[in-house]
Parts: sequence; structure tokens; C-alpha cells
Amino acid sequence: MKIRVGLGFDVHPLEEGREFYLGGIKLPSTRGAVGHSDADVLIHAICDALLGAANLRDIGFHYSNKDPRWSGMDSKFFLKDVTRMLSELGWKVENVDCTVCLEVPKVNPHIAEMKKVLAPLMNITEDDVSIKATTAERLGYIGREEGVNAYAVALIRKD
Repeated sequence: MKIRVGLGFDVHPLEEGREFYLGGIKLPSTRGAVGHSDADVLIHAICDALLGAANLRDIGFHYSNKDPRWSGMDSKFFLKDVTRMLSELGWKVENVDCTVCLEVPKVNPHIAEMKKVLAPLMNITEDDVSIKATTAERLGYIGREEGVNAYAVALIRKD
């Protein structure tokens, strides 16, 4: 058996009047993330962690923000497709551990729903998806509510 670990990070600015997608669900918010797709930083960080663990570069390599096919795309598509790529190479996702950094809206009330959405996309159980949330204590771009970021670590296995 072979195991690998990958680290992912993503960041997006926030803008008034946009819808806010995080962890595959739409959160109630007056500000949303700006990006080429739906700008779901949590899913993007998970994709990068999985791709990195499998030595498959990063999300931008596979789904360029210059390619109109991905404009406005639901990021759940990316995660399902990344999982497929890994599976074709014999890799299985074991677990992911993620941290979202955001002042508002509060993420904790939505974590259970996010886990329900994300786990099946990676063919794992909800117990294998850890999502934590923190603020920046009002410091920097996060503290000024100008942006959101997410980190993810993924463990993959090949028998």
C-alpha cells in the first residue's frame, strides 16, 4: 500500500451583491466570492490538495480560468472530476481536513450540510471530511471582510 498527502490553498475576494458558495452549498450572505467559476474556495482547496497528493499539478492546470467552459461552473463538478482522475490512476481518497478563514457569515452552522454534499463527491463518508472555521480576529483582508480563504490537507491511498 502507498499513501500520499497533499496540501491545498485557495483565496478569493468578496464582493457585495454576489451569491456565496462554500463547501458546495449556497450560504446566506450579502457578499459573495468573485472568481471565474462559482469561486467556492473550500472545494478549490480540496481539489488542490487531492491533485497535489497524486502529483497531478493544480486546479488551474486542469480547469484554467482562461477557458470559457469553466465560467460560472459549479465547483462540485471539479471535485467529482478530480476524484475520477485519481481513481483512474488507482488512488482512493481516505480523508480531507479543511480550514476556512472568514469573518462573516458564520460557517459552523453549515458544516454538517457541507459534509453531506462533499463526502459523496469524493466517495468517502462524512466522517472522513473535517471542516473547521476561524476568523482572522479582524486582521488583514479577511478581517476587513474583503476576502475568504481555505486550506485543505488530503490523504490518498493506492493498494
